[in-house]
Amino acid sequence: MYQLNKQLILGSKSPRRQSLLKEAGFDFLIDSASVEEIYPDDLPSKEVAEYLANLKSAPLLAKHPDAIIIGADSIVVLGDEILGKPKDRTHALETLRKLAGKDHQVITGVSIRSTEQLHSFSQSTSVMFDELSEEMITHYVDTYEPYDKAGSYAIQEWIGMVGIKGINGDYFNVMGLPVNQLRRILLDMYSL
Repeated sequence: MYQLNKQLILGSKSPRRQSLLKEAGFDFLIDSASVEEIYPDDLPSKEVAEYLANLKSAPLLAKHPDAIIIGADSIVVLGDEILGKPKDRTHALETLRKLAGKDHQVITGVSIRSTEQLHSFSQSTSVMFDELSEEMITHYVDTYEPYDKAGSYAIQEWIGMVGIKGINGDYFNVMGLPVNQLRRILLDMYSL
């Protein structure tokens, strides 16, 4: 639907990001670089996602110098603690126990780069979990195996339907890509 002046490359293996960008009306290719998701210890938590998005997009520009590269990363922040992807079942259960009955932030950082310019931003959405029983937490982890998801959950899955009582901000940001803001920037910077 949208025509850009260069080939668009999504630097993410995430099926959720791929689906969101496709449904937003963009044609793109998929490529990703293997990078260690390490950030400076003194980096404020609200800046981590954007830092990691830039880290992921940088090596792809060398491979695709005539393209527009999109890198993205999402983190879950409870207080000052960043809750990343769970290492295993036990870690996933512990993470959901921490989130139960509390509000947290989902921050997605996005990096849009070409040889001419770099634009990065992050967007934050507040998510309010209801109280979760141990049975609900165990059912979700054992059924959905959320091991590739920051905060050990996906809002579009069962736990989001029955366990999230509200959000303040962009729903799609919680899924992993703030589509509205990304679309506006791409069209401002690269439309034909």
